[in-house]
Amino acid sequence: MKYGRVLLKLSGESMGGAAGRGLDEKVMAQYASDIADAVSAGMQIAIVIGGGNIFRGLSGVGLGFDRVRGDQMGMLATVINSLGLSMSLRSAGVESEVFTSIPMEPVARYYVRDKALEAMNSGKVAIVAGGTGNPFFTTDSAAALRAVELGADLLLKGTRVDGVYTCDPEKNPDAVKYERLSVGEAMAKGLKIMDLTAFALCSENRLPIMVFNMNQRGNLLRIMNGENVGTIVE
Repeated sequence: MKYGRVLLKLSGESMGGAAGRGLDEKVMAQYASDIADAVSAGMQIAIVIGGGNIFRGLSGVGLGFDRVRGDQMGMLATVINSLGLSMSLRSAGVESEVFTSIPMEPVARYYVRDKALEAMNSGKVAIVAGGTGNPFFTTDSAAALRAVELGADLLLKGTRVDGVYTCDPEKNPDAVKYERLSVGEAMAKGLKIMDLTAFALCSENRLPIMVFNMNQRGNLLRIMNGENVGTIVE
């Protein structure tokens, strides 16, 4: 097993399926099944999910929302997504615990690193919702922060394409895939993999990032076994 503990970052839009809105039960069931297979094989998994399928704070600003309130609404959206995925995981036979970065008992447990580690060590999936708990930070930054805190071997960014390309492969068939990139190269090329805060956290703590296709069944197991099914950024 190459990667024993990972943090999986999922976008909110991915939870909404093709429409990118609301919650798609089939997509969540597929994700839960893949996660269950990896956990059964011995991988420890923490998850951070975005909230863009329900509400995105920055887009709300353009509609007259206060940025702080907008970001708080986005944090609540991530809690809804996390609770939804936790139910899908239970249906797939895996127990999980939802933690939140701001106190929300009895909806979910307040995030404490040692409690999340305890859950993972007992075979549960730790889902950390609510972003960092502060406005002006993205869920990419939250994912990097939690990955470092929890001692993850790898930060996985699940997307709908199989890695990072020179341009959008869904729009340009001539797009070329990168097998491996440095953080500096990714930033210099302006590749929108994660935001600068997330990059800085990963770089300072020597945490590699893998961008991969979460919609391809079995990819989590392949990653656990050392296959490069996406693009490594380190």
